[in-house]
Amino acid sequence: MNDLLPEDSPRWQFFEARIRDLMARYGFAEIRTPILEQTALFARSIGEVTDIVEKEMYTFDDRNGDSLTLRPEGTASCVRAAMQHGLLHNQTQRLWYQGPMFRHERPQKGRYRQFHQIGVETYGLEGPDIDAEVILLSARLWQELGLADHVTLELNSLGSAEARAAYREMLVAYFEQHLEVLDEDSRRRLTTNPLRILDSKNPAMAEVIAGAPRLIDHLDEASREHFERLKAMLDAVGIGYVINPRLVRGLDYYSRTVFEWTTDALGSQGTVCAGGRYDGLVEQLGGKPTPAVGFAMGIERLILLLDTLALIPGAALGGCDAYLVPMDDAATPEALALAERLRTALPDLNLTLHCGGGSFKSRMKKADKSGAPLAILLGEDERAGQAVTLKFLRDDREQRRVAQSELAPALASLLGNTRDGS
Repeated sequence: MNDLLPEDSPRWQFFEARIRDLMARYGFAEIRTPILEQTALFARSIGEVTDIVEKEMYTFDDRNGDSLTLRPEGTASCVRAAMQHGLLHNQTQRLWYQGPMFRHERPQKGRYRQFHQIGVETYGLEGPDIDAEVILLSARLWQELGLADHVTLELNSLGSAEARAAYREMLVAYFEQHLEVLDEDSRRRLTTNPLRILDSKNPAMAEVIAGAPRLIDHLDEASREHFERLKAMLDAVGIGYVINPRLVRGLDYYSRTVFEWTTDALGSQGTVCAGGRYDGLVEQLGGKPTPAVGFAMGIERLILLLDTLALIPGAALGGCDAYLVPMDDAATPEALALAERLRTALPDLNLTLHCGGGSFKSRMKKADKSGAPLAILLGEDERAGQAVTLKFLRDDREQRRVAQSELAPALASLLGNTRDGS
C-alpha cells in the first residue's frame, strides 16, 4: 500500500475530472459504497474457488464474530447496494463508482495491495447495444486522454451458463490428456475453475493452451447472435477490435460478452480496463434475474501509462502561479488582505502567501522554491504608495511596480501568457 503525495495529486485530479465529466455526458450517475462488506457477498459473487477469495482478500472477524472483508472489487458491492435500495425493480440503471479496493497479491509495477478503481455498471438492459455503449464510453476516454493509439480492444464471448458447463467438460477432458505440461496452479484449477487455465501466462504451457478447444466455437445460438450483433455495432462506429478466444476474465460471474483494453506501452502487455456481461449475478445474490454489463479500470496503472507517454498537460499539474511576500512582519496584515482580494478577483489564481516570518533573503528563497514564475513584493515603500513590486523568478525581465488597484488585471495578463507558454 502506498501514499499519494502532494506532487502526485494533480495527476489524479486531472484524470478524475475527465472521468466525472465523461460519465455525466453519457448519462451515468455516481454511487458510493462502503469499503467493508460481509465476506459472504464476495464469496458468493466472485466465486469461492477463485484466487481472489482463496488467497487475496483481506478478511477478519469483528467484535460480534461477523466475517467482514475489505472490498476486492466494486461490482458485487454495487449490486448489493442496488438491490438493497430498490434500484433494480422495473428500472434500468447506469451507475459509476470510484474508490479504493484491496487485494493481498504480489505487488508489481502499477499495482498495489490497496489500489483504486473506476467502474461502470448498467442494469436492466439485455441487448448488445448497451455492451457497445460501455465499450464506446471507454474508447472515448482513450481518445480524450491521447491513449487511443496505445491501447487495443480484445473481445470474446463466454456464452450462456449451459454452454459454458458443456464446454468446461470438454476443456477438462482435453487438459487431462496433458497433465504433465500443466503447472501446479493449473492442475488445481482443473477441478475448480478450468477456464482460468486459458488465462495462464506460463510460457511452458503456451502450446498446449493454444491447442485447447475454443469456447467461441461452442456458443449457444442466442449468445452467438448477441456477439455478432455487438461486432456489427462496433464496426458501424469504426471501433477496431481483436477476437481473443482465450479471454475468460478471472471472476465467476461473467457471461456472454467479455472485453479488455490492453497496452504494451508499459513493457509487457498489460490490461488497463476490463469488463463484460454478468447477467446471472443479481439472481445469484438473491434478486430477480437482471441483465447487467460493466467494466473497471485501475487508476494507478492508467496514471502510470499517462506519465510514461507524457500525456498529462503541464497546466493540469497545477503549481503556484504567484508567491506573495510581505517583506517584513509589519506588512503581513496588509498582505493577508491583499491576498484575499486577489483570490476574490481571480478565482483560478493559485496564490501562496508567505507565512512564518524570517529574513527577506529566506522569504525570497521560499518564493523561489515554490516554483512560481512571479513574486509579489509588499514592503514599506509599496504600502506607502498602495502598490506592489512584481519580481519575475523564471526569466530575466526587470521587476516592475504596479498599483494594487491594477494588480488583478495585470496578473491575469501576465499569468495568461505564462500558462500559454509565451
